[in-house]
Amino acid sequence: MINPFKSKKGLGRGLSSLIGDSDIKNSNEKVLISSIVPNRNQPRKLFEKESLEELTNSIKERGIIQPLIVRKFGSQDNKYELIAGERRWQAAQSAGLHEIPVIIIEADNLKSLELAIIENVQRKDLNAIEEADSYKNLIENFGYNQESVSKFIGKSRSHVSNSLRLLTLPEKLIEMIKLNKISQGHAKLLIGLENAILIADKIIKKKLSVRQTENLVRILKKGFKQTAKLKDPNLISVENQLSEKLGMRVYLSNKKNNSGKLTFEFKGLDQLDRLINTIKNNY
Repeated sequence: MINPFKSKKGLGRGLSSLIGDSDIKNSNEKVLISSIVPNRNQPRKLFEKESLEELTNSIKERGIIQPLIVRKFGSQDNKYELIAGERRWQAAQSAGLHEIPVIIIEADNLKSLELAIIENVQRKDLNAIEEADSYKNLIENFGYNQESVSKFIGKSRSHVSNSLRLLTLPEKLIEMIKLNKISQGHAKLLIGLENAILIADKIIKKKLSVRQTENLVRILKKGFKQTAKLKDPNLISVENQLSEKLGMRVYLSNKKNNSGKLTFEFKGLDQLDRLINTIKNNY
C-alpha cells in the first residue's frame, strides 16, 4: 500500500516514517463528519477566519483532496479522534459535507501528538507560541529532551531552545506573538528584559523591523550597564547578599535623603510564600 504522506526534506522524521504502512488500517475510508472528535493534543489553537473561508469555498467546489488522519476514539467503534487535518475538518463542516475521506491508523497518544506536530510544522501552520507549547508538551509529558525534539522535528537544538524560551515572556507579550502583532524574531530579542512590554509596544507603534529592534535593545542594555557601573558598590554587595539568602533577585536603591526602595523579584507563589513567612517569622 502506498503511503500518501511523503516526508519533506529537512523536516525530521516526517509523516511517512511516523505512520508506517503497517499502521494504516484503511486508506480509502469515508466516515460521517459527525463521528469525528477533535484532537485533545492539537498543537494549533488559532485558525485565521479568512483563510478558513477560502478553504471552505475550495472544498465546496472540489471536495477534500487529501484525507484526514484519524484513530479510533476509545472503545467506540463509530467514533474517531482527529490526528491531522483539523483545518480541513472545520472547513468541511462549514461547507456542509456529511462524509469525509480519512486514513484510519493505529496510534497511541505520543504518536498522535507527533503526527499532529509534524503536519503543522511541514505546513508552517503553527505560530511561534504554538510551536513552543508543542515542544514543551513532548518534553514534560512524553519523555523527550531538547536534543531528541531537535532530531524529531529536524531543526537545530538552538532553534528548539529559543522556541522554549519564548514561553518565559510575560503573558501579554505571548498574546502579541499569537496574534502576529510582533514576530518571533522581535520576541527573541525581548527575552529577559524587564521593560519587554514597553519595547514591544514601541515596536508595534513605530513598526520597527527586527534589525531596528536589535539596535534599540543594544542601546538600552548599554545604558543599563552604564547606570549599573555608577551604583554604589555597597548597595550592590547588600543586593547580592540578600539574593543569595532568599534565592530571588533583590534591588536596593537610595536617594540623597537616605530614603529609597527595596524590591524583591519572585517567580511563582512558592517564592512569595517563602518571603512572607521569612518576614513574619523574624519580625
